[in-house]
Amino acid sequence: MSTLSSDGGRRRPTDQGDVRRHNAALVLATVVSDGPISRARMAAATGLTRATVGSIVDELLDAGLLREHGTSSATGLGRPGTDLALAPDGAAGVGVEVNVDGLTAVVVDLEGTVRHRAARPGDQRDRGAAAVLRSAARLVDAALEAAADLDLPVEGVGVAVPGLVDLGEQVLRRAPNLGWTDVPVLERLAAYAETPWPAAALDNEANLAALGELWAGGHDPAGSFVLVNGDVGVGAGVVLDGRLHRGTRGFGGELGHLTVAPDGPPCRCGARGCLEQVAGLDWILAEAGLPPASGSTDDALAPLLAAVRADERRAVAAVAGAARSLGVGVAALVNLFDVDTVVLGGVFADLFPWLDEPLREVVSTRVLSAPWAPVSVQPAALGRDAAAIGAALSPLRALTSDPLAPEVAVG
Repeated sequence: MSTLSSDGGRRRPTDQGDVRRHNAALVLATVVSDGPISRARMAAATGLTRATVGSIVDELLDAGLLREHGTSSATGLGRPGTDLALAPDGAAGVGVEVNVDGLTAVVVDLEGTVRHRAARPGDQRDRGAAAVLRSAARLVDAALEAAADLDLPVEGVGVAVPGLVDLGEQVLRRAPNLGWTDVPVLERLAAYAETPWPAAALDNEANLAALGELWAGGHDPAGSFVLVNGDVGVGAGVVLDGRLHRGTRGFGGELGHLTVAPDGPPCRCGARGCLEQVAGLDWILAEAGLPPASGSTDDALAPLLAAVRADERRAVAAVAGAARSLGVGVAALVNLFDVDTVVLGGVFADLFPWLDEPLREVVSTRVLSAPWAPVSVQPAALGRDAAAIGAALSPLRALTSDPLAPEVAVG
């Protein structure tokens, strides 16, 4: 059957190969959301015929993306059927996060399990883009080698960076906390790689952390939430109805540069009183009377966590002050987007027990709908690895959305 295009022109009949690719994506997505699942239940859930399901399942089994999992109970007539589940060794993604306080790389399999993790902690602000990206490339090289040792075929590499990412050009336009402007991150990484990589993609770290939480954090796949990622900087990823909201040019989510104190301290972005200057890790440590984060985040957090656990007044007050500033920014996002859940990631996940109450107080006061629609605040399920995991899962989500796509050679 022909269809009309939006401008009135005739389109060619739908290609049967495209239909099959669509159906394969539907089958695989159903396994992701509902598996393990039998072929019969798959047909009922997707509306496809049993013959179509059987043929597509055979292809996905041959491709190593599905595996047969035990035996399901029979319902009605016929023999019990074999359930279908994702094949954890069928594909993997590599994710690397480049952040102010260190570098992290992970290998994640098709089931979302982290199979390899390596980190290079330390302050990256004075190293320069070339040195930082050379170190990041070494971590990815090692991750690819680890995946090969585990017999995991790597589908792609995701790269998470702080700041404004031009998704079309795949360039980091500006990262104030690193002091980087117009850095072609992927081009540099490719130049520093010791061996050729599979396809790679660049994105903002808070966006990838939000996607990591959406895909692997136990959230409603069609739900809405805001993830606030905190380290030296503060970023946000906004998920609406199961989809990341990026803004018109993909530059959304820069919560850390929302002005919450117009006469506050200067920010590296050139403005004053940005949220991250009164809620980021550097500010919290200074207010608590502790040394700045010059090494690993774990080393910086350890004395802070010890101090708040001991109920030391200055440390507790510093975290509560950051929570109140965070509450102002979070309330603005909730009022704008009407989300019902706020997820705190990065170091905010570690500090959640002390951030929770003061942040809730501010949000309940500033969110107009709070008396009728309370906002849930919770720590990120993936902790500080959310961005790296989200980066690794991105190529796997692309695979599951089109598992029968023709392979594209990557040089």
